[in-house]
Amino acid sequence: MKFAFLIEPPFNFRDSAGNVTGCDVELARYVFSAIGCHSFEPVETEFAELLPGVSEGRWRMTTGLFGTEERRQIASFSRPIWALPDGLLVKKGNPFGLTGYQSVAANEDCAIAVIRDQFQHRSASSFGVPDTRILVFETYVDAARAVAEGRAAAYASVGRAHTGFIDLNQHLDLEVVLVPSSEKQSAFGSFAFSKSDDAFRDSVDHVLNLYVGSDDHRAMMKRYGFTMNEIDLLVAYSDLR
Repeated sequence: MKFAFLIEPPFNFRDSAGNVTGCDVELARYVFSAIGCHSFEPVETEFAELLPGVSEGRWRMTTGLFGTEERRQIASFSRPIWALPDGLLVKKGNPFGLTGYQSVAANEDCAIAVIRDQFQHRSASSFGVPDTRILVFETYVDAARAVAEGRAAAYASVGRAHTGFIDLNQHLDLEVVLVPSSEKQSAFGSFAFSKSDDAFRDSVDHVLNLYVGSDDHRAMMKRYGFTMNEIDLLVAYSDLR
């Protein structure tokens, strides 16, 4: 049973011993075990390969993604596994005084780094950042390096990914600016599956609906920096279904 992931702490990363860990990986391991799939194989890939790979059967499930309408045309998604705001990774001290996408768009001296086809790539464009100031990368590390080296004023991704990266790379003198809810609401991320694998997705959802919000789940997510309010958003999602 293969699970596709990206190096993007705290969701997925390798610890000092080289073991794959993170909140998405731990949750996937738990789910696979609970439905009787004890052969768990994490497969590292790039963002652009996640959905093509699951559609082609190279892996059974992917790390958490935003389930946009376009993505739902080629894959199916589990119930949400996290709900988080976007954030801008910037140099410590926030030298450009950035507050969100609108402030990047308004400053002609600001280039913003994104990962190709991620939700934040589209957000930057929709808030008016011209293509000439959007630097597109394939991996988190490359985009973060662009900020650290001064080639980009900011890198737009999920705010929690930035805090996880900073925790592991404090020597880079970076910080996070969370995009305010008045500009963009927090979005839900979900595991992705092949559209022909609905029975497996339903089994995963059954486990998630029982586990998400439990004491064990809250303790696991807390280890990776998530707050109880963020977990409560996931519980509220279940209550509304």
